[in-house]
Amino acid sequence: MTSLSSSPRPLSQCAVVVSPADNVAVVKTGLAAGDVVLFPDGRSLSITGDVTPGHRFATRAIPVGTFVLQYGQPIGTSKGIAAGDPISHGNMSNEVPVVRDLPTTLHNPPPKFVPKDQRVTFRGYRRENGKVGTRNWVLIVPTSMCSSHEAAQIATIAEFTQYSRARFPNVDGVVALPHNKGCGCSDGSNLDLMLRTLANYADHPNVGGVLFMDLGCEKTNLSLVERYLKQRGGLSTNKPVHWIGVQECGGTQGAIEKGLELVTGMLAVVNQAVRTEESVEHLSLGVKCGGSDGFSGLSANPALGHAADLLVQNGGTVMITEVPEFCGGEHLFAARAKDLATAREVFEYVDWYKEYAAKFGTKLDDNPSPGNIKGGLLNITIKSLGAMAKAGTTRVEGCTPYAQPPATHGLHLMQGPGYDQESTPGLIGAGAQVVVFTTGRGTTIGNAIAPVLKLTSNTPIFHRMNRDLDINAGTIIDGTETIEQVGRRVFDHVVRTASGEVPARAEETKHREFQFWAEQSVSL
Repeated sequence: MTSLSSSPRPLSQCAVVVSPADNVAVVKTGLAAGDVVLFPDGRSLSITGDVTPGHRFATRAIPVGTFVLQYGQPIGTSKGIAAGDPISHGNMSNEVPVVRDLPTTLHNPPPKFVPKDQRVTFRGYRRENGKVGTRNWVLIVPTSMCSSHEAAQIATIAEFTQYSRARFPNVDGVVALPHNKGCGCSDGSNLDLMLRTLANYADHPNVGGVLFMDLGCEKTNLSLVERYLKQRGGLSTNKPVHWIGVQECGGTQGAIEKGLELVTGMLAVVNQAVRTEESVEHLSLGVKCGGSDGFSGLSANPALGHAADLLVQNGGTVMITEVPEFCGGEHLFAARAKDLATAREVFEYVDWYKEYAAKFGTKLDDNPSPGNIKGGLLNITIKSLGAMAKAGTTRVEGCTPYAQPPATHGLHLMQGPGYDQESTPGLIGAGAQVVVFTTGRGTTIGNAIAPVLKLTSNTPIFHRMNRDLDINAGTIIDGTETIEQVGRRVFDHVVRTASGEVPARAEETKHREFQFWAEQSVSL
C-alpha cells in the first residue's frame, strides 16, 4: 500500500485511542507507510508501515520488555517498537502479567435499580412458574442421535403441512433439536451435561409444548430422561408433553406419523397462550460474539455492554460465556465481583478451563481464528479485553455451570467454550430468552428456540450482509453515534424482539442451530 496523503490526517479521522494510558491506536480505514497522523496535542507521527483496518500502530516508542497497552491494559510485550510502527507478532510477544491479587475486603455495591413501577416492559408469554417466554414453540427433543433424524423430519413436515401463523397466531412454529450425542457416551459429567441441557430446553419459557423421542435401545433412552426429570421435580410448567419411541412405533415412518399426530393436538393447546405486558426484569439476555475483528471491542461489544447495564438496572439478568475469552482479563471480572468468594470463583472457572484444554494438548492462545487475526485480534488477550466489554460495567453476581440457569438476577458468567455452535445453545439452556451476538466479520448463527440478534462492529459488513445482521454499531467507528446511543438502540431492539414485534434476521432465515458442549472434546 502506497501513501496517497499529501497532508497530515487528524487522529480522529483515521484511528482510535481507547484509553489515555494506551500506547497504541487502532486504525479505522487503513494507513500506508509514510502517512502522517496529527494528534490533538499538535504532535505529528509518521507511520512506518502499512496498517490495515482493525490493526494498531504505536503512538510512541515502546522499549524492549515493556508492555504494549490497549484498553489501559497490557496486550503483549514489546520486542522493540518505534513510534509509528505497526504492531504485529513480529514486534510484540503475547506475554502479559498474571494478576491474581484480591483484597480480603473485596465488596462491590449492587447497581442502582430503576424503581419497579418505572421499569421497561415487554409483551411475553407468562408461564405457570412465573417465567416469561419471548417465543412459543412446539419442541421435538430427541434423547440421542439415534432419533434425531425422525425428530427433524417431524418438525419439518409439521411446519409445511400442519402449522401456519394464520391458523395458530400464538405459536412460532415446530422445531427439533437434532444432535450427535447420546448412546455410546460415558457416564458422569458428560451425561449429566447432556440431560441438563435437553431438560432445560424442554422446560424453557420459550417452549409451549414438548415431544420427547428415543430410538428405544440407547443409553440415553426415554426411561433415563424421564427418571432424570423426576429427580429434578419434573418440568416446572404444565405444558403438554408426549413421549414416543422409534422402535415402539415400528420404525422411522411409524414414528414420524405418530409424531405428526401428537404435534397436531399440541398446536391447538400451545396456541391458547397469549402475550401479556411484563417487566423486563423477567428477561434473561445472553451476550455472545463471533467472527470478531479489531473494532468489536471498540464499538459492538461496549455498546452491547451498555444495553446489558440498562437491563440489569431494570432488574433483568445478563449472562456472558466463552470462558477462554476471559483469559488475560479475568482479573477485571474478579475485581467487579460482588464479594471475595465470587471473585475467587471467577479465577476457578478460568483455571479449570485452562487445565481442561491442556489435557488435549491445547492452549488458550490457539483461540483467535485466522479471521480474528486478520481483523486485528492478534492474541487471546486482545480478544478477551474487547469481548468482556459485552458484559457492561455492573458487578458480577456469580458464576453458573454450562446450560444451568443462575440463581439470581444481575450479571453472571457461564462456564463454556468459545465455539459458537456450543456456547450459544448453552446460554439458552441457562435460561436466556434472547441472545445478542456481536460480529465484525459477519456471522449468521441462530438458535432453535430463541432469537439471536446480530450486532455488527463496522458499517461495511452491516451493508454487505444486511439480510443476516440486525443492528449496526459501526456508527461508533464512523463517528456519528456514541457508545451510549447505540447501546440504547440495542436495548430497545431487544425489547421489541422479545415482544415479537421484530424478528431476528436469523429467525427470518430459519437459522436454528443446536449443539451442546461435550467436555470430553475440547472446544476453544
